[in-house]
Amino acid sequence: MHEVDRVIAARLTSSVPLVAQISQYIIAAGGKRLRPALLLLVCGALGYRGAHRFGLAAVVELIHTATLLHDDVVDASTLRRGRATANETFGNPASVLVGDFLHTRSFQMMVETGSMRVMEILSEATNVIAEGEVQQLMNMHDASLDEEGYLRVIRSKTAKLFEASARLGAVLANSPPALEEACATYGQALGTAFQIIDDVLDYDGDASEMGKNLGDDLREGKSTLPLIAAMQRGTDTQAAIIREAIEQGSTEQLPSIITIVRETGALEVTRAAAISEAHRAIAALQVLPGNDYTAGLLHLASQLLDRRA
Repeated sequence: MHEVDRVIAARLTSSVPLVAQISQYIIAAGGKRLRPALLLLVCGALGYRGAHRFGLAAVVELIHTATLLHDDVVDASTLRRGRATANETFGNPASVLVGDFLHTRSFQMMVETGSMRVMEILSEATNVIAEGEVQQLMNMHDASLDEEGYLRVIRSKTAKLFEASARLGAVLANSPPALEEACATYGQALGTAFQIIDDVLDYDGDASEMGKNLGDDLREGKSTLPLIAAMQRGTDTQAAIIREAIEQGSTEQLPSIITIVRETGALEVTRAAAISEAHRAIAALQVLPGNDYTAGLLHLASQLLDRRA
């Protein structure tokens, strides 16, 4: 991961000072680096030690960072990873354009592998992510969204880059198709579980630990699984309170809604969905060789369920 960070720092140079400044600002905020770590772990599990793994791990992190810049503008977010978002600090236009720079820089870097398969995987992933973003935008303030529609969005918007990261590790290791698909399945399931837990923490987390404002999803009019489950399990009055908050994008009733989500067992329902995805991820690893890297992948899926931030 130190080598990945070195590659990222080296490739964020630009003759335009503001580009480098914003790029460094968002990268320096840290983050879990889950996607590059996932790619490196799969490479290790399958025995690939080539230098391309560092470059592609950097690529997936740059793509992820670009989506964060765009997300925060669309969502009008003010806090991420415990500090002001780039759009809050530098303004929306600069954040959008630097997000575009990170996307195009990542494509320059992926070309360097000389692999059409790598470019195919990453170009398809970025396209699906963009579609997921648009679908989520269309779903804003829609209190009728069901679990299937919710999962469709997060598998595009969040899980797709996890899937691509794991698949790239298998491709670099020249794995057979069945093994490549197993790695991709692991990545998709892990990414889905990650996002479901993220949505749980919006109603069962600590803002100081998470580094973002609790209730942001509700303010943005997002109908996430905890809210969907609470509306299904609550009384008509409780469902109406949540429905109105989603449709209005209001956090005025946030304390009441948190209580409803907790009292109806919606958090348990949502965590059960995350557990199911984590088990699906673990099952996909059964075909990988037994070694420390595969053990790390198993630990990652298990540890995710204890995530608090």
